[in-house]
Amino acid sequence: MGFSKQSLSALCSLAIFILVIHVPLASSVQDDSGFLKAHNKARAEAGVPPLQWNETIAEFAQNSAEKRAEDCTSENSKGPYAENILSSNGDTTGKEAVKLWTANKCTAAEPPTAEDGCHYAKVVSKRTTQLGCARVWCKNGNMLLKCDYGP
Repeated sequence: MGFSKQSLSALCSLAIFILVIHVPLASSVQDDSGFLKAHNKARAEAGVPPLQWNETIAEFAQNSAEKRAEDCTSENSKGPYAENILSSNGDTTGKEAVKLWTANKCTAAEPPTAEDGCHYAKVVSKRTTQLGCARVWCKNGNMLLKCDYGP
């Protein structure tokens, strides 16, 4: 029993449709959505060296953000990195998230920890050299943005 060309075409179309519906839930770890450029601009203004994008850290950020996609809470992942998390009610870019995180130029211990509430200190920490971030659409239509920082 074989498939007709029409049946095979319909099956392929259905498979592509399913992929398109599920893939946009999260942005790729290779696409930093403006996070890196915005971080490095804030770091230059603070007089600290630029960060490098790290795929391993980005994968961690992606995976931990996806775990929060059900409720979209900006809860600490308790992972090995300092982190900044933002839950927004729309399509927010990395540049916009960094702007919010750096609006309050507070200070914190060096290096900042994941639990440290000073977002700005995590962005401009002198000990941080690597960055990985993610954007995830949540089930409620909000977006969760997360950056992890590491040496």
